[in-house]
Amino acid sequence: MILVAIIWIQAFTGTNFDFSAYSSELKSVLKVSQMQLNYLATASDLGKAVGWSSGLALMWLPLWAVMFTAAAMGLVGYGVQWLVIRNVIALPYFMVFLLCLLAGCSICWFNTVCFVLCVKNFPSNRPLALSLTVSFNGVSAALYNLAVNSLNPSSSAVYLLLNALIPFFTSIIALIPILRQPPVEPMVSDAIKRDQLIFLILNFLAVITGLYLLFLHPSNSLMACFLFAGALFLLILPLGIPGIVYARDWFKRTIYSSFTLTDSGFILVDSDDLELHKELITREISVPNGLVNYSTDMIDGFPNGLSRQDTRNGEGCSCSTVIEKDQLVMLGEEHEARKLVRRLDFWLYYLAYFCGGTIGLVYSNNLGQIAQSLGHGLMNSKLITIYSSFSFFGRLLSAAPDIVRTKLYFARSGWLAIALVPTPMAFFLLAVSGGDQMAVQAATALIGLSSGFIFAAAVSITSELFGPNSVGVNHNILITNIPIGSLAYGFLAAIVYDSNSLSSLGIIGSSSVCMGRKCYLTTFVWWGWISLLGLASSMLLFLRTRPAYDRFERNRISTIVD
Repeated sequence: MILVAIIWIQAFTGTNFDFSAYSSELKSVLKVSQMQLNYLATASDLGKAVGWSSGLALMWLPLWAVMFTAAAMGLVGYGVQWLVIRNVIALPYFMVFLLCLLAGCSICWFNTVCFVLCVKNFPSNRPLALSLTVSFNGVSAALYNLAVNSLNPSSSAVYLLLNALIPFFTSIIALIPILRQPPVEPMVSDAIKRDQLIFLILNFLAVITGLYLLFLHPSNSLMACFLFAGALFLLILPLGIPGIVYARDWFKRTIYSSFTLTDSGFILVDSDDLELHKELITREISVPNGLVNYSTDMIDGFPNGLSRQDTRNGEGCSCSTVIEKDQLVMLGEEHEARKLVRRLDFWLYYLAYFCGGTIGLVYSNNLGQIAQSLGHGLMNSKLITIYSSFSFFGRLLSAAPDIVRTKLYFARSGWLAIALVPTPMAFFLLAVSGGDQMAVQAATALIGLSSGFIFAAAVSITSELFGPNSVGVNHNILITNIPIGSLAYGFLAAIVYDSNSLSSLGIIGSSSVCMGRKCYLTTFVWWGWISLLGLASSMLLFLRTRPAYDRFERNRISTIVD
């Protein structure tokens, strides 16, 4: 019940992903420029920068109160915007900016509630629980698109009304499971294996949900109602988990009693293994491959060699120096904020996220104007669904390192580098395609897939590289790149858009828009090169952290053998 509650909260609170659906109408009502519209999108992302406030609230308020506070912020933030866009009330631009900020903050508070529920109730399968539930945040835009098409497809203002109301009612539904959480007890090995199998089944069900939303498009309001009802049914279906448990136990007892799973087989870096790994490393005297030189002397509170790299063999080789200098040699080493910002690995990670996931988010914010300028305005809702669905699949794929661990062990930082590959490909495809419909759809899918993986994998990577106990503070430091990137990338896109609107002007409603390929051509080229920088940064991060991941896996295997 708690897992289903988290899934529902995530599925209906990713309201920032449908900004592009109503941004053109909002721009028309407020009579603002593309630059000012970009500031509103930045305000929504800026709300994530104050996400630490939800952590403070949890120190004084129960979890259910934090959830309803988030719902209230969204109700006010989106509800008042709906009144503005419907011309019921008139507000100055600055007040609308604050409303966007409040709405963005509500999303972060909801995410904190879900994170706490996952960590508390699924300690033995935390990565699987997080990757599964966070994935549904990416499908929000597709669900809201179906809901709007079933109610009033001619008015994009309905998105704002639903953004205000649905999370509030979802919070009411999720209240009972949250209030009736069972006490957390140590799980036996069989129970852990059972839960891992159930998470695999749920991931399979999630894939079906994503495919359903991606390929079934309503032709009219009645069809949209049926499709939306079907999507809700798929979200309710996990309530059948108890039946799956009993059926699986019966199957195991009567038909296939020899079916077994190895302990922690679906977790790339288990928290218990991580603690044991740190204990083994601190006792280690030397490493035979010569990469790191350990001794029992203590430097800065750590064994000599844990944070110092012996690079005598690499003298004269600048590439080797960059890879080996101050190299991370132990997963799970706790990094307080002051130590974190002095680490090269963190800034490589920050740059990879900034030039990868964040740039994909800014692309989604601009989808409405991109489709409009290329003459595909009627395809806007379809593009939103494509981005949302593939972002969902990308988030699901973030669990791949945990699922294939026994067959293929690969550092999670390496998976991050692989996930960044589609982004520059997509932007250069947009630049050379001339606005072809199929190319726009393919590029949108690639960007959604890449950014979705990064968003979902970020918490696990932060925990593994910089310590599980510090992950809350460190992850909030990491995601400060989102509002910064939203402002910088959106500013670049707005400058190019407004400069070209003078030569290719169109009038839609009461606002002026840029029409033609060149409105975003330069932006796509710039975004492509920036995402290549992010890819290079992620590859360097992988080369620097691979020895630590390999050492962790060797220690884990040796303890199992022993």
